[in-house]
Amino acid sequence: MNIELKTFVRDALLKEIPRKQIQSQLTKAGWPKDEIKSAMDAYADVEFAVPVPLRKPYLSAREAFLHLVMFMALYISAIGLGTLLFQFINIWLPDPIQQYYMIDGIRQSLRMGTSSLIIAFPIFLWMTMLVRGAMKKDPEKRDSKIRRWLTYITLFVAAGIIIGDLIGLLNSLLGGELTLRFFLKALIVGGISSSIFGYYLTDLRSVEKE
Repeated sequence: MNIELKTFVRDALLKEIPRKQIQSQLTKAGWPKDEIKSAMDAYADVEFAVPVPLRKPYLSAREAFLHLVMFMALYISAIGLGTLLFQFINIWLPDPIQQYYMIDGIRQSLRMGTSSLIIAFPIFLWMTMLVRGAMKKDPEKRDSKIRRWLTYITLFVAAGIIIGDLIGLLNSLLGGELTLRFFLKALIVGGISSSIFGYYLTDLRSVEKE
């Protein structure tokens, strides 16, 4: 946050200038709305002799660790689920040309996907439970920087996968090479990515509303 802006807001509040008037003058001066909001939100909207600073969420090493492990387990679980579903499709709709060479590969992929889900998904659920428990005790942790950064990175990755999936699907359709196998696999990738994207986007919006 800009120190000059924060100091200006504090001095203006100290002189009991209405908040809307402060925001209006800062907007006229060319300050971005998000920076104005951040500076205004630094002080509680209460009646007191001097501006009362709001408590800022404290980012602890434990909180960062929980979020990093949680998102890592989420990625591994998503990849493991996708791997399993891909192999089920390979078994259900085998490629006549490669089916004799893919048996060992399918077995290895099934083992890896199953192992990933068995290990990573319970860790993801456990970390999620710990994070939500911490946020329940201290609601301000919902707005922590590490949580926001990792959530936006997850949204970025999911959006990239969805876009790439749609491009590949359209390319195969236009080239006349759209097979049922490819369509089902594209549907799986899009479904997993869209579910993750939708969940965390909804979570971000709920935090912003609060």
